[in-house]
Amino acid sequence: MAFPAGFGWGAATAAYQVEGGWDADGRGPCVWDTFTHQGGERVFKNQTGDVACGSYTLWEEDLKCIKQLGLTHYRFSLSWSRLLPDGTTGFINQKGIDYYNKIIDDLLTNGVTPMVAIYHFDLPQALEDQGGWLSESIVEAFDKYAQFCFQIFGDRVKQWITINEPNTLAMLAYDMGIFAPGIPHCGTGAYQAAHNLIKAHARAWHSYDSLFRKEQKGMVSLSLFFCWLEPADPNSVLDQEATKRAINFQLDFFAKPIFIDGDYPELVKSKIASASKKQGYSSSRLPKFTEEEKKMIKGTADFFAVQYYTTRLAKHQERKEGELSVFQDMETEVFPDPSWRGVGWVYVVPWGMRKLLKYVKDTYNNPIIYITENGFPQCDPPSLDDTQRWDYFRQTFQELFKAIHIDKVNLQVYCAWSLLDNFEWNNGYSRRFGLFHVDFEDPARPRVPYRSAKEYAKVIRNNGLEGPQ
Repeated sequence: MAFPAGFGWGAATAAYQVEGGWDADGRGPCVWDTFTHQGGERVFKNQTGDVACGSYTLWEEDLKCIKQLGLTHYRFSLSWSRLLPDGTTGFINQKGIDYYNKIIDDLLTNGVTPMVAIYHFDLPQALEDQGGWLSESIVEAFDKYAQFCFQIFGDRVKQWITINEPNTLAMLAYDMGIFAPGIPHCGTGAYQAAHNLIKAHARAWHSYDSLFRKEQKGMVSLSLFFCWLEPADPNSVLDQEATKRAINFQLDFFAKPIFIDGDYPELVKSKIASASKKQGYSSSRLPKFTEEEKKMIKGTADFFAVQYYTTRLAKHQERKEGELSVFQDMETEVFPDPSWRGVGWVYVVPWGMRKLLKYVKDTYNNPIIYITENGFPQCDPPSLDDTQRWDYFRQTFQELFKAIHIDKVNLQVYCAWSLLDNFEWNNGYSRRFGLFHVDFEDPARPRVPYRSAKEYAKVIRNNGLEGPQ
């Protein structure tokens, strides 16, 4: 089952989840530092990313893992507050620049393509104090930060992700308040944050396009998270419509403005507007883009980056009067099929990946697609012989093979989440997604390959799955 020549095999990490060194060498605090230090059981056992995998001082150990796998791509994120402690270029932290320069240079020396996410959930606390993603001023701040990154690292980095999972961030951080900064704004926060996230991405893309692209010749996009959805009852028209609505609200909400026409899906706009009217709002809770903003947003991605883990069933659910939330606006309940097996929120549904890729191809004009995250967790304590996880990966690669060869999807890069066991946000260290086991009790944080790492290394070496022996 050979993949196309030159197919990219990668693994991913994110700064707050692996680096540690939260106050080392001039790094400023980010919202996750504040959020975890406040305690209150919002994170499993009040765990923090203060040390995490210690990657800030143990980069060489990470590089050994990357080489052991034979990765062609390594996707990591920059810590905004390690580079710019207060979020602005008023004070630049050279130690932060040195750290990321070393990572990029070492990767290139070893023939590995760096894929760099400019922002992965860890907003500098100084910017959150000014309103964070709910404030219009964040658009300008992000654009300046992105330009700084392009200027410093863009001579060597050719694959950029501006924002990781803006759809997850808007919902969990600013609507439900489960993620940092942890202040819920039910029914309004996700829309306001999403509006600014889309504009910030578009501004950064244009900055790259006009100021850096000619010389640096790179590509810029953003990564969208999506659980594939199927109707709970395939014969129910209500469930079919609910599924379509949920896809519109969760994926197309971000993808349509950026890839098609600069504006939200009509269905989403009308649903939120009519609900807002009934609730006594003078205008829709979903902000509107101006005509000028629509023109600025349209076409601001050079590839389609998607992050898939699992699938859900969707069922029509009537709105509950007086209850404000995105799910109420969507009028859809999503849940796993009871027959699926899984760990935590991730159920083994590899065929969902293929369906998602085909949907992206058909809906968004057959773009180049990168899978920038995909993985399966173990509970703590994990087993080094992670057979169930390798089975998840193996089945996923079979579906990717079909998507490429049968559906003719233009998939070019695959990144597993994650290179290392790490701080998994609210789950702390209780969920292990790593290809390499990390002993968080040992100050040296040794990295040991799981079985899935050894099997993945074979896939990379063969550029595909070996057939039955």
